[in-house]
Amino acid sequence: MGEKHDGSEFYQEYEVFSKKSDKAPLQHQFSLLAPNEDMALSMAQENFMRRENVVDVWVVPRTNIRSMTSKERQQLTKRLDNKDYRTTKGYGYLRKKWRDKEQDMLDEKEILSWKEVKKG
Repeated sequence: MGEKHDGSEFYQEYEVFSKKSDKAPLQHQFSLLAPNEDMALSMAQENFMRRENVVDVWVVPRTNIRSMTSKERQQLTKRLDNKDYRTTKGYGYLRKKWRDKEQDMLDEKEILSWKEVKKG
């Protein structure tokens, strides 16, 4: 009886996801503490669904969600160095090149030459 309980074993952490329409993706909304899944769903409905229109709410115990470890994150998110063509940063010069090309095509001399062709 003299044991001290801080409640950490009573509550579980849950993650709440929702969908705004049938075709919309699930979006993470917030985390909450609840003693069980039913209470977690009820709390999610009270805290979230009265503010936003949603078609579906998922409440998942955080222990059932697996995330990458820091070692996995370092290994799996490292990009290969020879894949620069997959990013658009290498194509920034094209806008200027295209603008220069358009200016060369439609200069004043070119436009005035069109009038001469119509008259002749």
